[in-house]
Amino acid sequence: MDLIKSPRVEERPKVDYVGIRVITPFSGMMRVRDDLLAELVRWLEARGAGAVGPFFLRLHVIDMSGPMDLEVGAVTPERLAGDRERVRPATLPAGRYATLVYRNHAMRANKALLQWVRDNRVTLDRQETSEGDAFGCRYEAYLTDPRTEPRKTRWETELSMRVAD
Repeated sequence: MDLIKSPRVEERPKVDYVGIRVITPFSGMMRVRDDLLAELVRWLEARGAGAVGPFFLRLHVIDMSGPMDLEVGAVTPERLAGDRERVRPATLPAGRYATLVYRNHAMRANKALLQWVRDNRVTLDRQETSEGDAFGCRYEAYLTDPRTEPRKTRWETELSMRVAD
C-alpha cells in the first residue's frame, strides 16, 4: 500500500450523490462494485450528467462472512432525481471523518485506518447489528477517475469513516 495522506480527522459538509445500493456476498464484492460502477457511468452519460465525481464505494453494513450492504455512487454538483428503480439520490452526511488517502491494497488501508482509530481513541459512528457492522457513513472515494484510468492499482483512493458525535 502506498500511503499518500496520513490518517487524520477532518470536518466534512454533507454531499449529494446518486447511487446504486445492493446486498452481495463479501466474496466477489469487488466484481459487483466494478459492474455497478459501469452501470452508473452509463446511467449518468445517458442523462448528460457530465460533471460528476468522485465515484465511490459506500459500505453501509459489513459482514465479511455473509452479505454486504454496499452502494456505488457518484458525487453530483446538484441533487439529481435518480430513476426511483435502480439509481437513487442520497447524501453523505456532514460530520467529522477519520480518513486517509492510499494507492493499492484496500484491505491494508482499511486495517491501517482502523488501527489508527484504535490507537487514537477515536470512536466511529458504527454499531453491531444482527446483519453485521452498520456504519453511519463509511466509503472509499476514487480520487482517480476510473473512466480515465482502468488500472485499479493506480487509483488514489480516499478512505473515510464517520466519527461518532
